[in-house]
Amino acid sequence: MQISEQKESRVAQWRDFVTERLGREPRGFCDVSAFNAQGEPAVIRVSSVVDGKPFPTLFWLIDADISLKIDRLEAAGWIARLQRDVDNSATLQEQMELAHEAHKRLRETFLSEAERTLLTDRGMMSALSDRGIGGIKEPGRIRCFHTWYAAHMVEANCIGSAVDQLMASAEDFEWRLG
Repeated sequence: MQISEQKESRVAQWRDFVTERLGREPRGFCDVSAFNAQGEPAVIRVSSVVDGKPFPTLFWLIDADISLKIDRLEAAGWIARLQRDVDNSATLQEQMELAHEAHKRLRETFLSEAERTLLTDRGMMSALSDRGIGGIKEPGRIRCFHTWYAAHMVEANCIGSAVDQLMASAEDFEWRLG
């Protein structure tokens, strides 16, 4: 079976599940990128062009348990805490920038020629080329754990690793470079 047929098969197989998780019909849903321990979709991939417009959020976290844990971390102020660490660490800033660049390269591999042409002809390619994980334009900003973690489940990144540590034990969390 060819790769495109495999993706279409996964989308067809999981469309109802994804619709239920999102509470709406998924726009731009084009593949399942990561599964949870129960074998259910945890992260979906979204087309970089949705309804004729650029959509820079490549991966979408749909795992309810992980999303709830991340909701609680965000509500407890962990984004601001980690952002302070990032703001004070050239190493973390560099790791985040590298993660964004890797993400842009990965997103580029998924663009079809038709999508590339459409975005180029409409002068909208920068909506993808200038934005990294979760559509973030500022490479040193965290903004949202959900988008970082969705990307992390596909290709590891420093913020996703920090979220792993936080989910394992928020009370004992200690930022660890490495």
